[in-house]
Amino acid sequence: MLECQRHRFQLPSDLHYLNCAYMAPLAREVEAAGREGMARRRDPSTIVSDDFFDQADALRGRFARLIGGSDPRRVAIVPAVSYGIATAARNVEISSGQNIVILGEQFPSNVYVWMRKAKENGAELRTVERPSTGDPSPGATWNERLLDAIDGDTAVVATPIVHWADGTRFDVAAVGRRTREVGAAFVIDGTQSIGAMPFDVEEVAPDALVVAGYKTLFGPYQSGLAWFGERFDGGVPLEEPWAARESSELFVAGRLDYVQEYRPAAARYDVGERSNQIQLPMLNAALDMVLEWQPERVQEYCATLLQPFEDAFREEGFDLEDRMWRGAHLFGLRSRRGLDADATAAALRRARVFVSVRGTAIRVAPQVYNDSSDLEALAATLRAL
Repeated sequence: MLECQRHRFQLPSDLHYLNCAYMAPLAREVEAAGREGMARRRDPSTIVSDDFFDQADALRGRFARLIGGSDPRRVAIVPAVSYGIATAARNVEISSGQNIVILGEQFPSNVYVWMRKAKENGAELRTVERPSTGDPSPGATWNERLLDAIDGDTAVVATPIVHWADGTRFDVAAVGRRTREVGAAFVIDGTQSIGAMPFDVEEVAPDALVVAGYKTLFGPYQSGLAWFGERFDGGVPLEEPWAARESSELFVAGRLDYVQEYRPAAARYDVGERSNQIQLPMLNAALDMVLEWQPERVQEYCATLLQPFEDAFREEGFDLEDRMWRGAHLFGLRSRRGLDADATAAALRRARVFVSVRGTAIRVAPQVYNDSSDLEALAATLRAL
């Protein structure tokens, strides 16, 4: 059983930070890696050719291990989810009359690009809306509707693993099987789940998986990682950075030979200046930490933390999705008593309990730095309301 990891962070002792879905706090070792990277820039003569590749390739290996991938060359380094999703969208062919399936109230980074793609190609953007609040098991119903929406005319299915607003969990393995049956591309935003929930990229077999680095991966802002499957081998990147080309290490050494070939698999999709001497060491340090914790144990830790309070939340008039259809590390509370979500969040902030409001849900996102006192503070404040 994973023990509380608060000692690895520098959160104020009176702060109940239940908001990793907003932004993870920097751990001490991640901050130290950033400081060391900044110190290296004091004397650029110490930064040699290998430094433009070693940290990047190490990062690919760590991320591949985290998601159960056997080939780290399938990992691209991206600055944001929107960048990785746009890369996938650029390389998916969609014909007039086909459809793109997304979820209602999905995060914009995995929506806007599909809106444009549908409009440009005469395709239908098919949105599977959240079931009504009266549904006794909205997660189960939402999953059923998602599978039903995928048909022979579907070109792309673009979903998260858990919904960013309330943690509703989607059976992405089942969605993957369905997309393969109809020949559609499957593009996953794993931002709110990878690192905090078990995920096997070989089993789910998405065509693209994109993850922001600053939430459940505990890395710096403006950093991210993407996994691209065989469907995207030979695709066209959004830009043409020098390091994405075969033998690019020779260019650093002073050779000015231009080559047509890209580096194998997903490296062609790397963002320009991906070899950031500050951010890459930070994200590598963060992934070392997450790999040490293990996603299964993170999920178990959060579930154990939450379990004693589930009935209390319901007794205070809040709906909470069934365990099977939500993440323990991210869940939504919806008031049955008509409490205003924004006013409730403001009251929580005054009590030094930090959560977010997303739509009609009070979004709670505990992590390994939380303990029972944080959930007790949340429950006590809701009780007082």
